[in-house]
Amino acid sequence: MNESDMNESEQKGQLPADTGENIGLAGEAVDAIENLSGVHPGYRRAHARGICCRGFFRPSGLGMEFTEAAHLQEQQVNAIVRFSGSSTDPAVADLLSPAKGMAVQFILPEGEVTNLVGVTVPVFFARTPESFIDIVRTAHRLRTGTLGPLELMKEIVSHFTESKESLLAVKRLKPPASYAESQYFCIHAYVLVNAEGRKQPVRFEWVPESGVRTLSAEAAAQQPDNYLEDELELRFKDEPAIFQLIAVLGEEGDATDDPTRTWPEDRRRVDLGRLHISEIIPEPEGLVMDPARITSGMLLSDDPILSFRSAAYAESYHRRTTER
Repeated sequence: MNESDMNESEQKGQLPADTGENIGLAGEAVDAIENLSGVHPGYRRAHARGICCRGFFRPSGLGMEFTEAAHLQEQQVNAIVRFSGSSTDPAVADLLSPAKGMAVQFILPEGEVTNLVGVTVPVFFARTPESFIDIVRTAHRLRTGTLGPLELMKEIVSHFTESKESLLAVKRLKPPASYAESQYFCIHAYVLVNAEGRKQPVRFEWVPESGVRTLSAEAAAQQPDNYLEDELELRFKDEPAIFQLIAVLGEEGDATDDPTRTWPEDRRRVDLGRLHISEIIPEPEGLVMDPARITSGMLLSDDPILSFRSAAYAESYHRRTTER
């Protein structure tokens, strides 16, 4: 990767500049997503169903070796967390949306924000914006036929081998017992920059302090449509949900430009701190959890999907806020 190509605004933590190509592709991508389940006015195009929570992040201080990012030093910062299902349809029951998401917005001391977006599978299903659009369009065409979920996965993998690892991970998912007892992978690589200018590629994971817990098929079948939100409400009456933020340190040869590939399991893992989530809140006005919104001490990697997501999120936000 070539961090010297990053422009000044990116290095200061602002949003990456959207190229005309990205803006055009963002419209195509959102159109493709809308075709999956139709348009649901006022809702996000992906991860449509979700709930927001309030919390704070208490850094361990171990991140100071790798970055000057304000939320990874020693000062506690507030956070907004959005848990969600992966479906494009907000009416889909929790059980029918296999992958779950956890997006975190850190509110930094000077009022700036930075985001991390995680899902319960370790890799993405597309390597580039163009292949993302092709895969979603193909899924839509196949769904109009008589294929069941497993046949649909096999057909997509036969057309797009890059999707294999992600779809196999989705297939292996079991129904979660709680949003608070699921592990979330921030599938993109980032680059941390320390005070001496040393750069370290990383991937982030949110690990639940209480462990990962899933439901049996029999128990899952008895749950109401929004059982995950109900569980959080009950949990918060007694205790917060706590997650450990882990930085997985990349080494020479680890792909930073391909979110469909994992890194070797023996990579060093650094405990960056704990996220404490304590209550459900109404969604704040204008909340956009763009994972390409970074802060000083961080750089975007050369992952084309990561830089593309700013334009896609902006397009989705524009549509959902102008169609109510």
